[in-house]
Amino acid sequence: TQTLLPGADCSSSEVVRSAANSSTVPKGTGDKVYAHQMVRTDSREQKLDAFLQPVNNPLSTGPTEGTAGANAGPPEDAEMEDVSRPLDRADVQEDTAMPGGLSESGHLSPETVPPRKRPREDADIEMEKDDPRKDMTAACTPRRRIINLTSVLTLQEEISNRAHANLQEMLHDHSFVGCVSPQWALAQYRTKLYLLNTTKLSQELFYQILIYDFANFGVLRLSEPAPLYELSMLALEDPESGWTEEDGPKEGLAEYIVEFLKKKTEMLKDYFSLEIDEEGNLTGLPLLIDSYVPPLEGLPMFILRLATEVNWDEEKECFESLSKELAMFYSIRKQYILDEANQTLSQNEESDSSSTTWKWTVEHVLYKAFRTHLLPPKHFTEDGNILQLANLPDLYKVFERC
Repeated sequence: TQTLLPGADCSSSEVVRSAANSSTVPKGTGDKVYAHQMVRTDSREQKLDAFLQPVNNPLSTGPTEGTAGANAGPPEDAEMEDVSRPLDRADVQEDTAMPGGLSESGHLSPETVPPRKRPREDADIEMEKDDPRKDMTAACTPRRRIINLTSVLTLQEEISNRAHANLQEMLHDHSFVGCVSPQWALAQYRTKLYLLNTTKLSQELFYQILIYDFANFGVLRLSEPAPLYELSMLALEDPESGWTEEDGPKEGLAEYIVEFLKKKTEMLKDYFSLEIDEEGNLTGLPLLIDSYVPPLEGLPMFILRLATEVNWDEEKECFESLSKELAMFYSIRKQYILDEANQTLSQNEESDSSSTTWKWTVEHVLYKAFRTHLLPPKHFTEDGNILQLANLPDLYKVFERC
């Protein structure tokens, strides 16, 4: 395997023409497309199972409550943009429909999930033309707040500057082949087959959504409030936390985490739709993309890292580190899915259903979002997160004599 990417230097004989373009070439011309140069897939093709979302969703939280607290006011450097909808309907959607209620079967209910992108209205056109950042939006808010915080704009610019154009083109026009594991998947681009690190790509995707859609998220309601104290205790019991006796009693640390995060509730709710009630319970998580709920098995460690790993002193560093912690929590990770494969034989049917569910989510939610919302960074070209496995012209060199 190697980290060769689209756009790399190659000889003229290796240049590949797409099958669509080759069909227009008149017979008898010198532009014949040979078998080893033909692209046999079309990234625009869709599958029927994209419309058949599995019933059992291991990533979901269960039934939801339609309650919501009072909305925090807009930040000082933010403006409000109204879409052309009735005001009463918009107000209701902000508190109920926008969270994407979870049905009793455990998956996002289509009746309560808003459209993936807000509709473009006449009032938005001028803003969208002048501001290319709006092409990245994945938020589903009836009212969109235009954030002018310098720290956020700087983070957005950093994402744009480190983007790799050829890699972005590959993700936009790829054909999904299948999942190797929750962490790895196969995708074809033109005549090449790639192995992609779904965990790292999804983590980068959620980070970019958190920065580009800053303060414009819906809310995923938890079916029952999750006590921060209990979540902190669960995290401290995990060897991954690194807790030692020198750090002090776990109970004292858990109480400190609860009190610390309760002081940050207004900012967390206003900017990240991360809601904590007065009793120290987590009640809501940000809705980043449609039909996706983070693996809640990682919630205890996320709460611990939220209190210990975020730089709360500097604004830019705070937003950046908090977004990275949220992105890591939301990313699809094998330790929360592979256990399903180790079930007993009597649970084979349930295991197959769970396997189908996470694979459906990877293909039809995450990789669909990679096409339109991800600006892949340049370091993905050299850190092994995207590997070229095969190239059709090279395969013909090996097998054409057989």
